[in-house]
Amino acid sequence: MLLNFFPSRTLALYLGKTFLWRCFAMLAMLVLVLQMLDLLSQAGDVLAYPGNGDGELWRYVSLRVPQIVARFLPFSVLLGTLVTLATLNANSEVVAMKAGGLSAHQILAPLMLASMAVAVISFAFNERVVARATATLSAWEAADFGPIPDDRGVKSNIWVRDGEDLIRAATITGAGPTVRLHDIELYDRHGDKLVQIINAKQGRQVGDSWQLEQVRIFDVVRGSSRDAATLTIGKGIRPDQFTLSSVNADGLSFTELRGAIDALRESGRPVAALEGSLWHKISGPLATLLMPLLGSVAAFGIARSGKLFVRAVIGMALGFAFFVADNFALSMGNLGVYPPILAAWAPFLLFLLVGETVLITTEE
Repeated sequence: MLLNFFPSRTLALYLGKTFLWRCFAMLAMLVLVLQMLDLLSQAGDVLAYPGNGDGELWRYVSLRVPQIVARFLPFSVLLGTLVTLATLNANSEVVAMKAGGLSAHQILAPLMLASMAVAVISFAFNERVVARATATLSAWEAADFGPIPDDRGVKSNIWVRDGEDLIRAATITGAGPTVRLHDIELYDRHGDKLVQIINAKQGRQVGDSWQLEQVRIFDVVRGSSRDAATLTIGKGIRPDQFTLSSVNADGLSFTELRGAIDALRESGRPVAALEGSLWHKISGPLATLLMPLLGSVAAFGIARSGKLFVRAVIGMALGFAFFVADNFALSMGNLGVYPPILAAWAPFLLFLLVGETVLITTEE
């Protein structure tokens, strides 16, 4: 069965190498252009923090590039597919391969195999690089591009309610008993009135309460403020109320997100939106597998008929339609309209059938 799909090793290597080179060339071009535009829009915010300079700009680039690569890799594979197949068609190489007895599926098989390898690399890259970069960049942005704790589990901009009071921590590190709060704001309310605003540099759990350090208390009624070395608040607030109050699915790996979902489910909180994101960590990279199939319409048909450009546009339209459907389904899953598995996998399966139907109907 495998030999039927790859009747010529030389031809399969030629198609696979050509396809991969053009995919990565498209990716490099997109990343370069988009990163330059993004840096132009964000450089002012990065440099606005006192003391930031070229080093912080390069740090921002190092954290932002993995996100751009992960987001636009499937689109780069689509563009690489269209360029590769359109060039093969224009040079009559597709005609030669079909004259040699290869079917449309056999011509696409090396591209599909290369796309599967790209999907595996993409998943590993997302797990090892993108998740860490996203978590770090989110915490850095929450700190207005100032210093942040050097901790992989850092979380940012967390709100917790304690009776009538509201507590906000700019950043949180650690887990369980080792949770540490940084840059804390507490809004002390009695009824509908704000009585005090308490700011603290850091806080930690002591017993069943939280001890704040380097405290500054502003009395709203009197309009005066005072400092205190420590202050105890939040009796009965559990550490997981801080660490699980806001779970950033993009900033967690597959294993970490699954653990967060289990913890939230045990505490009785809704997890449908996070389950959709969990499944999408698998279905997202597999989107590269669809691109040769959706772009295959550019490979077949007589190039001199003048319809090669139209076929390439149709292939691009099918690819864009998939991205739109994928984002729409994921949004519906986040809102609870679609079940998590359906939100993550329905667009992939739908366009897999669409691509196969178009290919079989037109070429097989």
